[in-house]
Order: sequence, then structure tokens, then C-alpha cells
Amino acid sequence: MTNPHATEALKNQSTGTAPARKTAPAQKIAPAREPDDSLALGEVDPVVSALSGANSQKRLQAAMAIGTTAEDRHLDILIERCRIEPDFFVRDMLTWALTRMPAEVVVPRLIAELSSDVPQAQSQALHTLSKIGDPRAWAAIDPAQRGLELIGHPDAEVARSAWRSAAALVPGDHREKLASALVTQLGRGDLETQKSLSRAIVSLGDDLVSVLDGKLQAEEETVRTHAMATRDMFTDPDAGFAHALSEAKRVVALGSELSE
Repeated sequence: MTNPHATEALKNQSTGTAPARKTAPAQKIAPAREPDDSLALGEVDPVVSALSGANSQKRLQAAMAIGTTAEDRHLDILIERCRIEPDFFVRDMLTWALTRMPAEVVVPRLIAELSSDVPQAQSQALHTLSKIGDPRAWAAIDPAQRGLELIGHPDAEVARSAWRSAAALVPGDHREKLASALVTQLGRGDLETQKSLSRAIVSLGDDLVSVLDGKLQAEEETVRTHAMATRDMFTDPDAGFAHALSEAKRVVALGSELSE
């Protein structure tokens, strides 16, 4: 009996054609899944982990990454890190990241930080509020409501941040009251601290130079010289504070010699 398969093979050899192959049924390809950015339960966000790490460069990059995406879920870690971050450049990047988030979410959290018992938390909050520029922050800084709690804070960094923030956020009709409050701090601190205060006062406007009049006759020599230097900055802002203070000290010393 003739084998049909053998006959077919002989026929293909004689014609030079390959035997036909059976085609496998087509397989259905599953559609590509969209990437899932959510973290599994208990998984640590690598960006958050980097922000808390020992490497300052990685913390800087993590803060930049958070600011780039500006997701509300990172707000808590930014606020917490502002309290303890030791590196100036990282702190500045934390501020930038916070300014990228919606003000209605960030501003109330920063205002709450003003009552913290951690000075760095207060100074960072003040600095960030000044950068955001939201008018709601003024009431939380206003010396008329808060007294000297912030502008007279014993920590120099908190006080300096309060002076700059108040000068940046004050409404026009509150400028004179703020200037009168700021001059109560004349004479305190080192050169950089005094320069910060003078700049804040001068930034409020040339029409407020008279708020210094009473301090020009103060008993304390440091207060008088600081007031004179600040007045000179009103008239010649390009001279620089160090030069103005040096000149004021010379004038005060000369006056003391003449009175003897």
C-alpha cells in the first residue's frame, strides 16, 4: 500500500518545492499597561528617602525633584525638613519647592510654623512666606498684632527673617507703623544683623526717614550710630552699610570728645 506522505515528499523533491507548513493560530497581544506611579503599601518613596539622607547633594536633588513635580503629598516632608536641614543651599531649594505648590495649601502650614519652638522652623517659614508673597501672611507677622514676638525674637536669624518678610508683605497703609516697630530693634546684633535691619527700614520708602529722628538722640551709642547709618542709607543707598556705619561711628565719637 502506498504511503501518501512518502509520495508527497517524492513529489516535492522532484519539483524542488518545500512542503507546506501549518500556520499556528495568531496569539492576541495584551494592551500595554500604563505605568503606575503609586507606591505599594509600606514602600518608601525614594525621593523622600534621599531628602532625609546624609548626602547634601542628594538632598538638594531630591528637593529639586519634589519642586519640579509639586505634588501635595510631599508637603509634610518639606515642612519637616525645613526645621532641621543644616545646609543653606538645600534649605533654599526647599523654599523653592514650597513656592511651587498651591498657596492655599502651603501658606496656612507656614503660618502655623511661626509658632514653633524651633527657631529654624520659624525663620524658614518667614523666608518662604516672603517668597510666596501671599497677602494672608501679613496678619501673622504684623507687629501691631503679634508685638515683638518675631521682629524682636532673641534668635538673630528669626529676627532678620521677620524684618525682611514684614517689609516684603506689609500693605502700603501699614508701612509707617511697621517702620516705627522696626526702629525699636536698632543697635542689636553684629554688622550683618544691623545691615539687615537697615535695609528692611530703608525698603519701606524714603518718606519714612523721620521715624529715625528719636533714635538719633538715644542714650546708647550703638543705637545712635545705627540710626545715623540707616539715615545715611536713605540719602545714599549706594554707599553701602559698612561705610555708613563707619562714618556714623566717627561722628558719634567726635561728638563725645567735644562734649567732654
